[in-house]
Amino acid sequence: MRLFLAVLLPDEVRAALAAEVQRLQRVARDVAWVAPDNLHVTLKFLGEVEPGRVEAVGAALGPVAKTTAAFDVEVLGLGAFPSPTRPRVVWAGLGAGAAPLAALAGRVDAALATAAFAPETRPFAGHVTLGRVREPQRAPRLAAALDAGASRRFGLVAVDRIALVRSDLSPRGARYTVLETWPLGPPPPGGESAL
Repeated sequence: MRLFLAVLLPDEVRAALAAEVQRLQRVARDVAWVAPDNLHVTLKFLGEVEPGRVEAVGAALGPVAKTTAAFDVEVLGLGAFPSPTRPRVVWAGLGAGAAPLAALAGRVDAALATAAFAPETRPFAGHVTLGRVREPQRAPRLAAALDAGASRRFGLVAVDRIALVRSDLSPRGARYTVLETWPLGPPPPGGESAL
């Protein structure tokens, strides 16, 4: 099974991002856009996992979830990896709440390393993938559109659980299935979020 751990987005944030993708489609045709139902923030990509190891994922993540307070993160701005002028991945970024999300991703990574999953070699760069460029090349119109949306706000996400998601690839694109979720702990007293 091909698995990853994610923060799922609420309907209103996915709708706002889907509307943005429709605008971007006018200036970038050679992009495989992510279906609105598949938009999420990846905490850790696990890759191919034997079914018998799924229990180990839960055993590692349960304590992390229970001891991490829920918080909010803002989906904010547009960009691309490695750069807007030569994009490979088009994304929506994160604003307020990005630091607690990075800390959560670090705790998830450390916990899974104890369950024999390879630790990440690159620093966490939280984002929502909107599309992947099929043939990377200079794309000035797309770069201008991303620059124009650099401070666009797409809404708040309540980070109140970690989801284990299976990805099934097909010619029509990926289909995601949530296999399990682990709720985070309550927010600290007197505060509903990290914002």
